Amino acid sequence: MKILYVTAECWPFVKTGGLGDVSYALPKALKKEGADVRVIMPKYSTIPTYLKDKFKPVAEFSVKVGWRNQYCGIETMELDGVTFYFIDNEFYFKRSDQPSIYGHG
Repeated sequence: MKILYVTAECWPFVKTGGLGDVSYALPKALKKEGADVRVIMPKYSTIPTYLKDKFKPVAEFSVKVGWRNQYCGIETMELDGVTFYFIDNEFYFKRSDQPSIYGHG
């Protein structure tokens, strides 16, 4: 079975609560059961540098959003046998000036 697990957060990259724990543990457990599982999440600016340094570029392209084009990069790394993909776009995912990855809400 092929599974793409889409999440807003995943430990050890970024975690605000239980979702981050589940987003790491569940794909790992599914992989152990034989599933081809991959995880995709935003490449937040708050991801620790020691992890970002291990990311490898996969693709770059533009996405039309309303009247403008937005940069989109895809990067990858493997951790504990699971492939992780990161969507790169600082306009949407740079969070260093906000209290959480979810903004000021």
